[in-house]
This record gives sequence, C-alpha cells and structure tokens, in this order.
Amino acid sequence: MDTHLHHETHFKSSESVRDVVIGMADGLTVPFALAAGLSGAVFGTHIVVTAGLAEIAAGSIAMGLGGYLAARSEAEHYISEKKREAWEVVHKPEAEAAEIREVFEGYGLTEAEITPIIAALERNPESYVQFMMRFELGLEEPNPKRALQSAITIGISYIIGGLIPLAPYIFLTQHTAAFQLSCVVTLLALCIFGFVKGRFTGSNPWRSAFETASIGGIAAAVAYALAKAFS
Repeated sequence: MDTHLHHETHFKSSESVRDVVIGMADGLTVPFALAAGLSGAVFGTHIVVTAGLAEIAAGSIAMGLGGYLAARSEAEHYISEKKREAWEVVHKPEAEAAEIREVFEGYGLTEAEITPIIAALERNPESYVQFMMRFELGLEEPNPKRALQSAITIGISYIIGGLIPLAPYIFLTQHTAAFQLSCVVTLLALCIFGFVKGRFTGSNPWRSAFETASIGGIAAAVAYALAKAFS
C-alpha cells in the first residue's frame, strides 16, 4: 500500500506575482523610454537623472494608488454581492436551488444526486452563501489587507524597475556611454524579468523574455526617434 502523501505544487501567490509583474513591467519600460527620449534631445546626464527620478516618484505613487483602488473596489464588490446572495438565500430559496441545480447539472450530476446537496446547504445558510459566491459568481473572498499590500508591492516594484535604466546615468558622466549602457542593462533586465515571469505564470519563459524585451525596446526606440526628430 502506497503511504506517500500527494503534495500539490500549484503556485499560491498569484495576486502578489501579478502586482510585481505590473510594477516591474511598467517600472522598467516607462523610465527606460523616458531616458531614451531625453537622450535623443539633450546631452546632459543630470537632466536625464532629474527627470527620471521625478517620473519614478510620480509613477510609483500613481501605480501604487491604482493598485490600492482596484483591490479596494474588488473587496467592496465582493461584500455587495455577498449581501445580495444572503438576501436571496432567505427570500428566494426556489430560485437559488434552481441555480445550484444548473451548476451541478453542468458537471453531470443527476437530480437524485443534487437534491441532498441542496438540502445540506439549506441547513447551513453561511455555507450556502459561500457556495453561491464561489460557484455561481466565481468570486473568492479577498484578503482584507490586500489593498495596502497591493499598493506597496506595485509601488516598490516600480521603483526597483525604474532605477535600472536610470542607474548608468547616475554613475556615468559621459552621456553617450550612459545611454548605451542603459540600453544594454535594461534590455538584459527585461529579458531576465520576462523569463522569470514566464516561469511563474506557466507560459513559455523564452517567449515571455522575448516579448517583454521587445515591448520595452520598441517603446524606447520610438521615444528616442521622436525626440531626435523634433529636437
């Protein structure tokens, strides 16, 4: 008899990974494009650094606040829907039972198999509501700390990502060398970030690396070309 336990390997922190992806992706791409655009129009690293730091500060706050509001809206939506389901369980039991039948019929269960399940849920209204939230509406109860955690994660990820393309301009005084090094370092960082993102999200890591680097490279190239054209 096999006594070995089966261990699930599913990744559990998809929300945190999503926040890091959002913050890092924009943090690497937007300041990189800004620095490239300024490099096409000006010839002083201090200007690129000043504008880049201002953009990183503003961008991290805006992105973090956006993440906070999105997570809070998600929590408010869940609470609103849960109140509505709780009311319907009490005041519209026939309609709720019909919805449960529809859910289980989709999985191939018969009426004889569904009836005792409905009876069991009706004896426990809280479980009834939780069941309807998950299987009818597809909603999971959000972490009450999710909004603040999302804001902090996105904001910090944006700052970390934004400092990478800006670092060469901080440490090098020669404008052309700083621009060239920024391109190399940032494209490499985008490739690494895309590869890691692909591993975590289950997509092809090499394709993810190529796509991420391509998006950042195209954004920077367009910004640089436009700045050159109008300077």
